[in-house]
Amino acid sequence: MKDQAISVVRQLQKAGYETYFAGGSVRDQLLGLESKDIDIATSATPEQVQKLFSRVTDLQGACFGVVRVLVDEYAFEVATFRRDGPYQDGRRPEYVEYTSAEEDARRRDFTINGLFYDPIADKLIDFVGGQADLEARLIRAIGDPVARFTEDKLRLLRAVRFAANLPRKDRKPFIIETNTWAAMCQLAPEIACVAVERVRDELDKIWAGARPEHGLDLLDQSGLLKVVLPDVDHLHGVEQPPQFHPEGDVFQHVRMMLSKLHHSPLVLGLAVLFHDIGKPATYQMDETGRIRFNGHESVGARMTERIMADMRYSNETIRQVVALVENHMTFKDVMRMKMSTLKRLMGRDTFELELELHRIDCQCSHGDVENYFFLKHQRENMPVDEIKPTPLISGHDVLALGVPPGKAIGAILHKVYEAQLEGSIHTHNDGIALARKLANDF
Repeated sequence: MKDQAISVVRQLQKAGYETYFAGGSVRDQLLGLESKDIDIATSATPEQVQKLFSRVTDLQGACFGVVRVLVDEYAFEVATFRRDGPYQDGRRPEYVEYTSAEEDARRRDFTINGLFYDPIADKLIDFVGGQADLEARLIRAIGDPVARFTEDKLRLLRAVRFAANLPRKDRKPFIIETNTWAAMCQLAPEIACVAVERVRDELDKIWAGARPEHGLDLLDQSGLLKVVLPDVDHLHGVEQPPQFHPEGDVFQHVRMMLSKLHHSPLVLGLAVLFHDIGKPATYQMDETGRIRFNGHESVGARMTERIMADMRYSNETIRQVVALVENHMTFKDVMRMKMSTLKRLMGRDTFELELELHRIDCQCSHGDVENYFFLKHQRENMPVDEIKPTPLISGHDVLALGVPPGKAIGAILHKVYEAQLEGSIHTHNDGIALARKLANDF
């Protein structure tokens, strides 16, 4: 990809236009990271870019000075140096005006994203002190932080994401510069104005990122959490039985679990975040003084489904996360389960993530991971076709026994499959014999 991007810069420079790599790709290069995309900034207007390249798309962005240039299988966003007009919607300017590279840098969000790099001359161009802030591991807004966050309120969450995800140096994490942080705390309520899909996408990058617990801390301390995820904020101060949860309240438990995740699957990150979301609603103390949360997994599953639907997650992502939340308490009983029940548990398509959630849950509470290792041993030593075998009989077989269509068919098939999972029947004829006996009972 980099060679193709350099070819775009070379062609624009050859035509007489000032052109650089811009923004995140420059930051990532200085941090030793591999960028997923490379953006290009230039003095050429969109019309001039179109004349130089045969494959140019996304022309609807030309009014904001941005088009995409296609080279081989890669697409590069090529933006004209510009200054932004007023922001009326807290997201995008009403118009843009073409300007110099320096002014273009000064309209960007954070100093670490305001860098340019000339790949032809191998030269860094820094108008905003971004290189020094990278070295110091500082997230600093360019210019007036209140103005930068007011222009695009999603930058409030982007600051958290960068601080949580960008790599440490000598164990030193990125921190948010004092004035930038003060502006974030001041403007935190304004995040409610941002489209929920944009908020969701930024949060997802935190939960699936390098240090999600640090992201949670910053969201919490800035006041953003109570706006974007009020149900998670409500976990503060919900006490737990100390004999099972010496780590503290529910919020501390969730935070500790997040600290065990590093670039983990998003579904797992969301399940950690939401697995105990039902505890505030189910908190009670019994006659012995013990704290209980009876049914919190079922309540939490319903809450999780509602929260994720409101945030416009896909149905499949919701299904998986809700399954992890709803089933996370079943693991405490695995050593007492019938073999058929155990196989059904291990046969779920979310089982591997459920097992990992259980491990982290135990590690961050009572510390007993015996059930985890029991299940891991069972899973590793049991063939897949034994965990989830092809049923010995079908509905047609049951109909052929004279059972009329209806619920009885499903009930018989279920009982036969249970017997198959238990290992008490092994062949098609065994299944037919059991189905015939069950049919007589019906």
